[in-house]
Amino acid sequence: MKKILLVEDDSHLQFLITEELKDEGYDVISASNGKEALSLLFEEQRGEPDLIIMDIRMPKMDGLDALGHILKSKLDVPVVIHSAYVSYQDNPVAMTADAYVLKSHDFSRLKETVGELLNRNAQSNSGREAEVIQPPRAAAM
Repeated sequence: MKKILLVEDDSHLQFLITEELKDEGYDVISASNGKEALSLLFEEQRGEPDLIIMDIRMPKMDGLDALGHILKSKLDVPVVIHSAYVSYQDNPVAMTADAYVLKSHDFSRLKETVGELLNRNAQSNSGREAEVIQPPRAAAM
């Protein structure tokens, strides 16, 4: 089961998105701000999520600051920015995310993006696993 870290400060929205993603078969871990998300990612032994959904405007630490810390850590996890504000799309840190999805009452675009990124990531990982390293040939005698 794929694990998603959802970082969203609105408790109602966090609940709705969590339920939608669980209905799709994902395991969802939630954080209410960037600081809590970083704690879940780096301080606890929960294991790395397969994908992160990050809101931008949150208390304590916003999503762009948290994304900056994730980038510095070289954590190789796809990130979807999920924001109500289109104006952040041109922010250099926001542009490092794998996707930018505007918040809507309809979660189909978010779920579609999550599925695409997880499938793309699974395909690139399976390609690496299938790669066979050939031993060097012995020199002809």
